[in-house]
Amino acid sequence: MTTDEPSASARPARNPTSGLSLLGWLLGAAAAFYLLFLLITLVLRHLPGNVLGLDFGPVRQNADLFVQAAQTTLYLTLASGAFGLVVGVVMGLARTSGVLPFRWLGGVFVWLIRGTPLLLQILFAYNALPLIFQALHLHVQLDDFWSAVLALSFNVGAYNAEVIRAGIQAVPRGQAEAARSLGLTGAQTMQSIVLPQALRIVVPPLVNNLVALLKDSSLASVIGILELVNQGGRVSSATFQFIPVYLTLGAVYLALTTVLTLFTDVLEKRVRVAGR
Repeated sequence: MTTDEPSASARPARNPTSGLSLLGWLLGAAAAFYLLFLLITLVLRHLPGNVLGLDFGPVRQNADLFVQAAQTTLYLTLASGAFGLVVGVVMGLARTSGVLPFRWLGGVFVWLIRGTPLLLQILFAYNALPLIFQALHLHVQLDDFWSAVLALSFNVGAYNAEVIRAGIQAVPRGQAEAARSLGLTGAQTMQSIVLPQALRIVVPPLVNNLVALLKDSSLASVIGILELVNQGGRVSSATFQFIPVYLTLGAVYLALTTVLTLFTDVLEKRVRVAGR
């Protein structure tokens, strides 16, 4: 007996990386972080005054400041991560380009950024770049937040570039040759065939770079940004309650990285399914 209902194998598969699915993932992540900040606020405001002989009173009194600092840390991470992904893709393509000057430019960029400390890069972006812009008569002004974003973006971008370069080289060469034989240009082959597969391959290491970026954003405190470490330093210096404050900072960082990791794990699984 036959039926007009299509079999499961004949039905079109839902694309887990479609625009609607990714939008749902982004909204879910935004809602999760919003609820996380509400939870952190509630917990810090209701901390007991004394726990095992440690005075958490200053933490409780400055709960809102700690939450604002945690939000700044997240904003730094997301902005730098987004720009760093763009930098990584551009420099990763340059590293694998058939044009020698592009390969040289990508190689020098990665060598320069990976070979110097992130702390130095943040200080350079904040203190030296404005002088360079002034000497070049460029009317570009960077505040402390965007100076940090610029430095963090280029730093994580250099590591992303090496990850993406490895992903591009992991795509079988025969696929590019087949695309060329069908009449696609080199740019079309890279855009439509090679790069989408490479990005799916490299999602796990890119996610690791994003989690590391969240922790590295603490270095932005050196230029006065009130992120978690800077805010904790101010409270502990004023109250001399270093252990309770540092324990609180560690707990908040763990909460942020845990939620970020949970949602990036979901993204990894979706990309893995879509690549089958």
